[in-house]
Amino acid sequence: MTPPVKSGPRYNNLITAEKVRVIDDDGENLGVLYTREAIAQAAEVGLDLVEVSPNADPPVCKFLDIGKFKYEAQKKANLARKSQKTQEIKEIKMRPNIDDHDYMVKMKKVAEFIEEGDKVKITLRFRGRELAHQQLGMHLLQRVQADTTETAKVEAHPRMEGRQMLMVLSPK
Repeated sequence: MTPPVKSGPRYNNLITAEKVRVIDDDGENLGVLYTREAIAQAAEVGLDLVEVSPNADPPVCKFLDIGKFKYEAQKKANLARKSQKTQEIKEIKMRPNIDDHDYMVKMKKVAEFIEEGDKVKITLRFRGRELAHQQLGMHLLQRVQADTTETAKVEAHPRMEGRQMLMVLSPK
C-alpha cells in the first residue's frame, strides 16, 4: 500500500532536499543550512520548518506554525471562492408584434441583467401566421441590438430555431 498523498506544502521531515535556504519567523534570511539543522532550529523556537518555494535552488523554507499556515490558506481560498461571480444566462421572451410600452419594460429588465454582469438570451416566439413575417422579428431584434450598443455586445446574432428567433447579449 502507498501512503496517502499529503496536500499543501511539505514541512519538517517531509522536506526531501538535503540543504535549504532558511528564513526565520521574523523574516530574516539565515542562509543555506542542512535540513536537519533547520528543523532543529525551528523546533527550538516552537515552530515548524515549512517549504514555501520548493522549485527554487536550494528550496526556500520558513519557520511557521503549519496549522496556522494551512488555516490561513484555506480561509484565503474560501474568500476567493465566495467573492467569485458566476455569469448566468437570463432569458427575456417577446413576441414580434410587441407594443412600445411592453418593449420598454422588457428593455429595462435587459439593462438590469446586463448591469449585474449576466448574459441575456432574447427569445422571439412566432405563432401561426407570424411565422410568414420573420422580417418583423429580425427588425425587432435589430432594434434591441441598437438600444443596447453602449452596455452590451451581441454574442450570438439572431437565428431561427423552429418557431423561435434567438439572440444572446453579453456585457461589454
